[in-house]
Parts: sequence; structure tokens; C-alpha cells
Amino acid sequence: MSSDADTSLPAPRIQLTPQEWRAKLSPEEYRVLREAGTERAFTGEYTDTETEGIYSCRACGAELFRSGEKFHSHCGWPSFFDPANSDAVILRPDDSLGMRRVEVLCANCHSHLGHVFEGEGYPTPTDKRYCINSISLRLTPAER
Repeated sequence: MSSDADTSLPAPRIQLTPQEWRAKLSPEEYRVLREAGTERAFTGEYTDTETEGIYSCRACGAELFRSGEKFHSHCGWPSFFDPANSDAVILRPDDSLGMRRVEVLCANCHSHLGHVFEGEGYPTPTDKRYCINSISLRLTPAER
């Protein structure tokens, strides 16, 4: 289900038509970001990246996560224990696939990023794992 159809969320700051999103994104980016798809585990470019920097939304460029909050969960996707800013993402229930999960959306454009899980026992300050598709992100390395 596309996040554009959910009227319970505040309106996205960036609103494009599906045709405009298709022109801006590759077919795989569109499938994940706009149609809530998932990239295959252990295939994303940022799964094991340790580069310091800022992770932004690939669709709109909004800052979402920072490398200081990234950790190795060995789940097959980049994992973060907290967004860069509490207003950077929107969380909403996701009951698809016969299970209860919490979907993570970019607050700026409502693109699908992944899901957040908690109570898994990772040694992080929040006990949360924001499991995010690499293809939903763009890393800007920190300047040295």
C-alpha cells in the first residue's frame, strides 16, 4: 500500500504525483520508497558501511539518520537505534504479511524506509532497531 493513501498521517511537505516520483526514482527505488517494498537482505550498499556521515532520504534528501546511531544487528539491512531528529520519521502500524510491525516513513515525503522493532535486547541506548532499506537512503560522508 502506498503511503500517499493514508489520510491519518499529516500531509507530506513534498507531494509529487506517482508519475513525478517515477521520473525521479529508478524502478527499484520507486518499488521500495513509494510502494513499501523491501530490498533483499544482505544486498544493500549500506548494510555493513562504517563510513561516518549523514543518511538522508533518497527520495527527497531530508536528513534521517547519522552514522553515530548506526549499529551492526546482522539482520541484513542497515540498523539504527534512533533517528537524527525525532521529527525526521513517522511511525505507523503495519499489519501486512500477517504480522504486526511498525513502518518507518520519511516525515518529509512519506516514503517507505523500513520498519522499527524494539525489545530485541541489542545493547543500544534505546533498545530499538530501525531496520532501513539501503535503497531508501543516501549517505553523505562527513568531511574530514
